[in-house]
Amino acid sequence: MKYPGFILSHILPSKDDVCRFTDELTRYLFHVTNHVDDFLLHHYEQQQKMQEKLLALIKSVDNALLLDHNTIVFEYFCGLEAIKDQLLEDAQLIMDFDPAASSIEEVILSYPGFSAITVHRLANALYQARVPLIPRMMSEWAHSKTGIDINPGAHIGCPFFIDHGTGVVIGETAVIGNNVKIYQGVTLGALAVRKEDAKSKRHPTIEDNVIIYAGSTILGGNTVIGRESIIGGNTWITKSIPPFSVVYHKNQTVVNDRRDFEEPINFII
Repeated sequence: MKYPGFILSHILPSKDDVCRFTDELTRYLFHVTNHVDDFLLHHYEQQQKMQEKLLALIKSVDNALLLDHNTIVFEYFCGLEAIKDQLLEDAQLIMDFDPAASSIEEVILSYPGFSAITVHRLANALYQARVPLIPRMMSEWAHSKTGIDINPGAHIGCPFFIDHGTGVVIGETAVIGNNVKIYQGVTLGALAVRKEDAKSKRHPTIEDNVIIYAGSTILGGNTVIGRESIIGGNTWITKSIPPFSVVYHKNQTVVNDRRDFEEPINFII
């Protein structure tokens, strides 16, 4: 019997398994309870379950036994406390910078930018451990939920703030410093898409304390945005910008009295 479509060479984890693991892992980091004993019991039980799930996922994508599965799982969970500390710094930056944020709890539970950063930090740790496939699946789950596309290979400092977020794209070899803030529709991308460049740095470097406003596109692996710079909205940048710069797109808006306006308006939307 012939099977239609492409047949994978071995069994891989389902997307549902990875999505559930990612969702449970984010909730595990920020479990809330009024009872310390309940928290400790929950934390221990959940840790055991999460470790078992991660071990099964890693085995499913590394059937050739190229990785030390148990060591990866052990070190990953040992590193979760540091990841949580980073995320609390991220949340505090959002709280300090966004006048619409009323509490840290609101940021953690409802901000899509924070959700995307959370999953990225969790996925990046597995990426650094050279676990195949799983980090990218985690990132794409966050992408589908938030509209924010961060490749798990991107290096992102702390704290980091994505405001609104929809349409943000951050490429695999992007390097982002500390205390960086970006808005919706920002792209940190490559100048060209060539397979032979897969191992090279293709995406820009953003130094500390930079703000990038909505709709800006910054391209190229050699492009560096210097520290303390402000990148205005809808700018297109392919060359390095020195520190302490202000970059903006000069726009002109014309207002006419429609009673004296003779040109036809035939916009189709």
